[in-house]
Amino acid sequence: MAAQETTATAEQASATAEGPRATAASAIRRHELAAFLRHRREHITPEQVGLPRGRRRRTPGLRREEVAHLSAVGVTWYTWLEQARDIQVSVQVLDALARTLMLDPSERSHLFQLAGAVDPTPATACPSVTPALRAVLEQLEPYPACLQNSRYDILAYNRTYGLLLCDLDALPPEDRNCMILSYTHDEWRSSIVHLTETQRLMAARFRAAMAGHLGEPAWKTLLKRLRTESAEFCEAWDRHEVVSHRSKRKEFINRYVGRLVVDHTDLWLSPEVGPRMVTYVPADEESRTRLEKLHEIALARATP
Repeated sequence: MAAQETTATAEQASATAEGPRATAASAIRRHELAAFLRHRREHITPEQVGLPRGRRRRTPGLRREEVAHLSAVGVTWYTWLEQARDIQVSVQVLDALARTLMLDPSERSHLFQLAGAVDPTPATACPSVTPALRAVLEQLEPYPACLQNSRYDILAYNRTYGLLLCDLDALPPEDRNCMILSYTHDEWRSSIVHLTETQRLMAARFRAAMAGHLGEPAWKTLLKRLRTESAEFCEAWDRHEVVSHRSKRKEFINRYVGRLVVDHTDLWLSPEVGPRMVTYVPADEESRTRLEKLHEIALARATP
């Protein structure tokens, strides 16, 4: 009993200590967010957003009421935001502010981080996709390779991968997601020899990865789209299966060169299960020859 009381007392003390620390961290983020918004507002001219400058303007950039109007939020509410008040900010408002203040991708990411929110926009770019990694993708040719995040968004790919399962260049960025393509894109689906097994494994891996992102809008948006557009996904999802990533031999039917047998390997770019480089190495000489031919086709298509 004494040991239990000691443990309980320690836990209470820890919780009490965590409270002030969490509150202090939240206050720091709010003040950083307020300063960031003021700085960006002061560096956007009226002309940049289509507003007249006028003769009595004292503010070096935009006025608070102008930012509020352009972002479709209340002036008082936006003022509180710049005053570091403890208020909740939705991802929709953050998105509107990012567009009004003309934030670049790095600044937009910083805005969402300061607000303690996750950007719901599909990931078409990622800090992990550096010029060096793009060069690695090219050097791996004729072997297909791409960069993906844990949500299965295809962040970058080499030319061979671009023609492996469909013409990725022809797809809008928001559709370049392996889950979406495996469940809804006819050509991508017809290129996978063991489609049903592949779909079940991907749904199980997606469920395992989503456990750490349950409240994030981008994940919820992707899940909603999959459940809306694919009855096959709903069936696989409702199995509640969970598996981890692992290397696997795969078979594809490519529209240009025929059957390909490859070994799939994930090369992780961070200690966490996040961005990774996906590579496909031919499992036999015939597949090697066909991948070389596919690479030649991709090069020919890329040449003006």
